[in-house]
Amino acid sequence: MIKGIAASNGIGIGKAFILKTKVDNSLYTGKKISASDVENELRRFKEAVEETDKHYDLVIEKAKGVLNDSEQQVFHAYKMMLKDPIFSDMVTGAIKNDSFCVEWAVISSAEQLKQMFLQLNDDYMKQRAEDVSNISKSLLLSLTGNTATDLSEILEDSIIIAEDLSPADTVSMNKQYVKGFAVEKGGETSHTAIMARTMEIPALVGCEKKIFDIKNGDLLIVDGEKGILIVNPTPDELDEYLDKQQEYLKAIEKIKLLKDEPSVTLDGKNVHLVGNIANPEEAIEILAKGGDGIGLFRTEFLYLNRVDLPTEEDQFLAYKMVADAMGIRPCIIRTLDIGGDKKSALLNLPNEDNPFLGYRAIRICLKEKEIFKTQLRAILRASTFGNLKIMFPMISSLEELIAAKQILKEAMSELDERKIPYNEDIQVGIMIEVPSAAIAADILAQEADFFSIGTNDLCQYTLAVDRMNEHVSSLYNPLNIGVLRLIKMIIDAGHAHGIQVGMCGEMASNPKYTRLLLGLGLDEFSMVPASIPYVKQAVREINYNNAVDVAKTALSFNETEKIRKHLKEEA
Repeated sequence: MIKGIAASNGIGIGKAFILKTKVDNSLYTGKKISASDVENELRRFKEAVEETDKHYDLVIEKAKGVLNDSEQQVFHAYKMMLKDPIFSDMVTGAIKNDSFCVEWAVISSAEQLKQMFLQLNDDYMKQRAEDVSNISKSLLLSLTGNTATDLSEILEDSIIIAEDLSPADTVSMNKQYVKGFAVEKGGETSHTAIMARTMEIPALVGCEKKIFDIKNGDLLIVDGEKGILIVNPTPDELDEYLDKQQEYLKAIEKIKLLKDEPSVTLDGKNVHLVGNIANPEEAIEILAKGGDGIGLFRTEFLYLNRVDLPTEEDQFLAYKMVADAMGIRPCIIRTLDIGGDKKSALLNLPNEDNPFLGYRAIRICLKEKEIFKTQLRAILRASTFGNLKIMFPMISSLEELIAAKQILKEAMSELDERKIPYNEDIQVGIMIEVPSAAIAADILAQEADFFSIGTNDLCQYTLAVDRMNEHVSSLYNPLNIGVLRLIKMIIDAGHAHGIQVGMCGEMASNPKYTRLLLGLGLDEFSMVPASIPYVKQAVREINYNNAVDVAKTALSFNETEKIRKHLKEEA
């Protein structure tokens, strides 16, 4: 048995198909060229970009039959990043100025960009490193004369085993025969995982290196719920999993019927289920999954992969698009949450030794007032087209919240001078992701219209654990009693002052935590759209009064394992 991270639910059974997609970088590491070769290397780079661009066009055509418009955006983003002038200048500069061969110029330039993204204290931003990696792999395949294996040509029930899969690999899979996959790299929020969930293919990511001991043709079982891969199962194990597979498929058909059903507990408590999005096009997917609105619109996409700052009009059009799509449904727009660790040509931010505790998010906005006000004016202008709300990230004190609201007032005054209408009563809330804000939630609740708990960062800061660090990531656990007490403290403080409390971290996306969070008093769950049907099913199977008792008992335990066991027994 091999362990991995459960990325996409379900049971997959088939023969192992070992996919090799990696170019040996060591063949090109530091490889130099002569001055006479520079023009030829530049030509090769240009041709590789053109060939890769055409490859993505073909992938987009394939995706049209598999993904909806918003899900296809990743490939359009790849095409944009492929021709991004920042990346192109880095590669051509490495060829012209450093006399590197084009392969090493691509590898080294991509690595620099990846590191910029990886240092950002935001999961969405960190996944952009994955985009850069996938684009560079495609370029290298073109440059080295290799071609990617076409997974659509697999003609028997198979489980894909690989170091990693790109979205292009995933979307080309023929679901009739690809019954699951297991890869060494990636996490729950990686594109690989998201694509697997979208296509409803059982999948594991972050697997143990033992997966590379598997041989082509070995019989495999992917258990996408438990996060395990069984190699050459016994006849009894195979029979057991064939039964489980049929049970799961029947359950999924029932879940799909819940789209238009209300999210209400057995004893009548209504629960708001909303979605997290990173670009306007994804709003439609929330509605398709039966969501009630947008709980987190990450606006960082507007500031990435461009050579100038987005104008007020650029941003207004993006926010208006979301407002039009959602109608009367609420849409929480988080203001710019980007880190000082990113070597941004746009914001000219300094390098920092500890970007996790550095100059980012609201801290940047309070100093870069004009950039902040431009965004706020755009949101305010769009607020007349729908039910928009503003949310400030990484608030750590009352002083920061008051200062941010003062700048918002200035933005309103500027629109008044221009005689541009906006919702004068727009709600203003904060993300609580810093322990100081959690502890002072009763004070902050007097100045905020709503709270949204960002459990990803709240857990990291509370536990002093970088969950991306393999040496300590096992210590990252949202069921730690310290974290649960802070969540309860935030919810109680919000309710005491009559404001709604939601959650937009990964904890909200996981149905195994739904009963506990409801019992703690959470009003709104915000998650990736694909998770909405599963959390809705969990809500509709819960008795709220029972959930309150479950949460009360959980808070009485002092060890994480006891809490986990208690929740499992109650489920």
